[in-house]
Amino acid sequence: MKISKLIALLGLIAMSAALVYGFTVGDFFADGALIVANPWGIVSLVDLYTGFALFGAWIYYREANKLIALVWIVILMGLGFWLASLYVLVNLYKSNGNYSKFFLGVNKAK
Repeated sequence: MKISKLIALLGLIAMSAALVYGFTVGDFFADGALIVANPWGIVSLVDLYTGFALFGAWIYYREANKLIALVWIVILMGLGFWLASLYVLVNLYKSNGNYSKFFLGVNKAK
């Protein structure tokens, strides 16, 4: 579980640095226009949002409070895998070393 926490923390740090870099150096709207004008940019966005949908389905499945799950999912669509890294890290700590509880949440096998 320590390795999993470390990976999630490194993901959170890497995404934080990338977001700070992107928002301070880049132009969100101009760069976004270039992405959607490129066929591989479209492929990348479809890939990204497919990942969001799958990760969001996992969040919805494992959370007891479906309203809280929906809040996590909506924010995921905006903050991307920065939020996913945070969600994983928080729930690794909440699971107290129990991978079944981590992956299955409230649906954990008894």
